[in-house]
Amino acid sequence: MPVLHEIHEGRVPVKVFTGEVEASARQQLVNISQLPIVHHHVAAMPDVHHGIGATVGAVIPTRRAIIPAAVGVDIGCGMIATRLSLSAGDLDEKSLRKVFGQISRDVPVGFGQHDEGKARVGAARQFEKSLRNIKQKHPGIEKRVGKHSSWLRQMGTLGGGNHFIEVCLDEADRVWVMLHSGSRGIGNAIGTYFIELAKTDSEHSQIILPDRDLAYFAEGARHFDDYVEAVGWAQDYARANRAEMLELVIEALRRHLPAFDATAEAVNCHHNYVERETHYGERVWLTRKGAISARAGELGIIPGSMGTRSYIVRGRGSAESFQSCAHGAGRRMSRHAAKKRFGVADLIEQTRDVICRKDKGVVDEIPGAYKDIDEVMANQSDLVEVVHTLKQVICVKG
Repeated sequence: MPVLHEIHEGRVPVKVFTGEVEASARQQLVNISQLPIVHHHVAAMPDVHHGIGATVGAVIPTRRAIIPAAVGVDIGCGMIATRLSLSAGDLDEKSLRKVFGQISRDVPVGFGQHDEGKARVGAARQFEKSLRNIKQKHPGIEKRVGKHSSWLRQMGTLGGGNHFIEVCLDEADRVWVMLHSGSRGIGNAIGTYFIELAKTDSEHSQIILPDRDLAYFAEGARHFDDYVEAVGWAQDYARANRAEMLELVIEALRRHLPAFDATAEAVNCHHNYVERETHYGERVWLTRKGAISARAGELGIIPGSMGTRSYIVRGRGSAESFQSCAHGAGRRMSRHAAKKRFGVADLIEQTRDVICRKDKGVVDEIPGAYKDIDEVMANQSDLVEVVHTLKQVICVKG
């Protein structure tokens, strides 16, 4: 399905790949489209919804400038998945429940981190020198995370919110492992610090903005290069974090399932990040906030909620979406609204085929709080083709 409609209320159009956009998200998109740094148009993915700073599900090309709040604070958040040589016949409920418990013990979630002796320090050490350089230039980051930051021990940890680890079956009953996470506390500290710095700089420069959260760093400005260095660091850390967790999850499965191999069919993709790309004849900074890259032939991951299907997709390289697609189902109600609307009984019903937490602590992640993933996929049939359809049998929430 092509672009469903366009919004022409800003300096450039907003091309929207869904017929349903809440009023607050629509206004955020209009605000972005008014900025003088935006190139050609703004694209709104089928899972678009209101976000903090900028709209989730927005793809924003900017000339010689970056909007830190559009990238957000969970810098480099994204997905990783790999197929195993197991099939549904190798699984039973008893072993799956053991796997659920093992993953829950081996991978810290929420604010958790690895114990000193179990930390994935080897993988994290490669980032130490470059982070030290960033902190020396910006002591404000050091103040946010402390001199003895836990970022080393958070390598290989899940975090909270909508982050998750799943064991899934595809359309041929083959087993997959899939997880969703980002740059943890250190990424949040970097993002928050530079968002506030951009606001302060914009005020000092008397830049008029439709929303303070859309403050940006321009190339050549005092803090632009430092932000590029720091955001790149956090994106690389996030990617490594997912890879480390995937190893931990596979190790957990090996303890309770028949012998298996991980196949070469693996994907590791960001969906909150900024990158230099060329679109419509110009080299731009492309921010995908709640969107993944979908270049022609490129594999990506689009998860549903904790009780619905997810998809491994191949990009079609759509120019109008800036070679991007949705990053998931997208929320249709806030966490507060979900807790008011649903209870534990609803959660049990909507996740009845999944081994997962079924308590009030995760009611805000209930499938009913999310958009219909099948409708999201139908709205982006011009952007991606489905390669595999996954249905979870285990879900460990952050």
